[in-house]
Amino acid sequence: MIIGIDGNEANVEKRVGVNTYAFELLRNFWKLQDEWKNNHKLIVFLKSQPRGDMPKETEFFKYKVIAGGRAWILTKLMPSLFGEGKVCDAFFSPSHYVPPLAPMPRYCSIMDLGYLEFSGQFQKNDFWQLKIWSAISIFVSKAVFAISNSTKKDIVRHYPFARSKIHVTPLAYDSRKFNLDIPDEDVRRIRGRYSIVTDYVLYLGTLKPSKNIEGLIEAFSRIGSRKLKVKLVIAGKKGWMYETIFEKVKKLHLEDDVIFTDFVDERDKPALIKGAKVFALPSFWEGFGLDALNAMASGVPVVASNLGSLPEVVGEAGILVDPKNINNIAEGIKEVLLAPVAKYNSMVSRGLSQAGKFSWEKTARQTLEVITGKEKAEE
Repeated sequence: MIIGIDGNEANVEKRVGVNTYAFELLRNFWKLQDEWKNNHKLIVFLKSQPRGDMPKETEFFKYKVIAGGRAWILTKLMPSLFGEGKVCDAFFSPSHYVPPLAPMPRYCSIMDLGYLEFSGQFQKNDFWQLKIWSAISIFVSKAVFAISNSTKKDIVRHYPFARSKIHVTPLAYDSRKFNLDIPDEDVRRIRGRYSIVTDYVLYLGTLKPSKNIEGLIEAFSRIGSRKLKVKLVIAGKKGWMYETIFEKVKKLHLEDDVIFTDFVDERDKPALIKGAKVFALPSFWEGFGLDALNAMASGVPVVASNLGSLPEVVGEAGILVDPKNINNIAEGIKEVLLAPVAKYNSMVSRGLSQAGKFSWEKTARQTLEVITGKEKAEE
């Protein structure tokens, strides 16, 4: 069986969210090729040459570059799938951007449908593109991969017809990067780079309304951070509608207490997370919450929203808070910061145990099993 894959989400320099998901799937498909190479071949379609850190080509894992720019799926990829001869037997998009027309069964992944609940947090063009293309992809796909049970429930609620073809394949963490053995030297280097000289609460993710960063900043203003000698580090690239985040810091006179790092390179993320006293993610919704998992795997207690997928990711290992209740967020953060050593270590231990339940290899294997017809959709 020849499986075509849209690899463009993975083939970028600055990977976040869906980019990390797509990259880790490709990397683990490649790692597992001894299990499938006798029966299958993977062709990864790209619009530019594969980056140096992408999996290397083998006899069974190939790249096909079709140069193009905007509307690449419609103008370049889709016509190529109708090429002479058998291009592939199945096509997988590790995002909701599936070719609307294709001569073979298609498979897609859905991160979340938060834009349907919070349309005001998106620019109009982005909202309509997400809404229309996601609906088409869910309709035409033979199977749909949801990255959490929360996402699955949202898909069924909005698209009941898709219930029988949804498979939950959770995200995971890279144990080579996120673990207890991250060198102290790396942590000191990152602290020095961003002038972090005290304990810190860390937010890591794209700067956009759904992450509730303004709520986190206001909660931080209520914990007595100067008395506790702790900073708030907000790490991540600017997404959209982020200007009010910076305005909030100024309004609360927290310029000396909040550190913005901008985008953090993947190589620096483990040390930045490891150095934190607490990881905070009070989002209004999350398709998964990957860096909360990375934090637990690194021995850092997590304070996260009690909405969306975060309760199933964090489980009983972290502190769940109401993202709409500023005092509740502040109390959660303060509980970790003031925890006695024994309680803090217990939080770390529970986080490590919870993180151990997730595996990229397992996710990749299950994804391939669905595409190759070895697994039935979940009831």
